[in-house]
Amino acid sequence: MKRILVVDDDPHLRDVVVYTLQRDGHAVTPVQDGRAALDALFKPDGVTFDLVVLDILMPEVDGPEVCRRLRASPRAHTPVVFLSSRDEEVDKIVGLELGGDDYVTKPFSPRELAARVKAVLRRAEIASTPPDPPRDAPPPATVRCGPVTLDPARHEVRCHESVVHLTVTEFGLLASLMERPGHVLSRAKLMERDYAWDNLITESTIDTHVKRIRKKFRDAGHDPIETVHGVGYKLRERE
Repeated sequence: MKRILVVDDDPHLRDVVVYTLQRDGHAVTPVQDGRAALDALFKPDGVTFDLVVLDILMPEVDGPEVCRRLRASPRAHTPVVFLSSRDEEVDKIVGLELGGDDYVTKPFSPRELAARVKAVLRRAEIASTPPDPPRDAPPPATVRCGPVTLDPARHEVRCHESVVHLTVTEFGLLASLMERPGHVLSRAKLMERDYAWDNLITESTIDTHVKRIRKKFRDAGHDPIETVHGVGYKLRERE
């Protein structure tokens, strides 16, 4: 059972989302606006949520602002699924660039929403739970490449010793690239390696997440990823 925060100012739609997720066995907390969402997310000694379903267009504090504050907090890894009434490709990309892990367009079928939430939760579980090592085996090794350090056991990434806060989706993509620095992985290969079971991931989604990873690292003084035009991405072998 996962704890999910549902944020939408439309009471009818909010009820539909709550019913859909509760039917899948989740513990759901519904709130009516962004301000209430922030209160729920950052309440001292409050519930820690496994995922947030977040409407984009809301009065006062909108969905993007809630997401920005979440991504700047110690709970930055919490997955976010955006809800929006706009179906343009550019709007979906903007939603992902804001830090969302997925984007569902209204009106949506409950089955689609349930599938997308399940997919994002599974990505989060895979990213945060390394495979069980053999008995007496050492813990998962920290991976280093130039100034970048990735610690699978702590689910932590550092650049020049500064922590870089990545979402679970971004962490998985970076881990795949860091396995073989200098080797190019196509978008299709990244989809196959990390999300073979998730048919809701597209190549443009991969591009958007890689763009966010690179921006976060540039803010820390280094860009570890190189675009190989027409092919895919690779991790720079040197700073």
